[in-house]
Amino acid sequence: QVQVVESGGGLVQAGGSLSLSCAASGSRFVVHTMGWFRQPPGKERERVAQLPRGGSADYADSVKGRFTISRDYAKGTVELQMSSLKSEDTAVYYCYANTRSPAGLWTDYWGQGTQVTVSS
Repeated sequence: QVQVVESGGGLVQAGGSLSLSCAASGSRFVVHTMGWFRQPPGKERERVAQLPRGGSADYADSVKGRFTISRDYAKGTVELQMSSLKSEDTAVYYCYANTRSPAGLWTDYWGQGTQVTVSS
């Protein structure tokens, strides 16, 4: 069973920076894409950034130029560096990882989420 564990959330002032980390472990198959979603209070979960293996990073328009996603393939980790944070970035941030079996079955795995609160 794949485990996805986030860390690094917390409280930060507007304009500040914060980094989130996530580790995926236990997969029998290669982890293809890792990324981040977030769920602001009272809103639906939304995509933040993702980085497929061997591909380019993709960001939501709302975070372009402020957030940077990176992966350490050897360690099975993904990091989200967030800067110039705004109050609207306040959300629970979820890490995900997906795998593809030899038969072509894609499976998504999610972390439990970490709270990021930006105070204005």
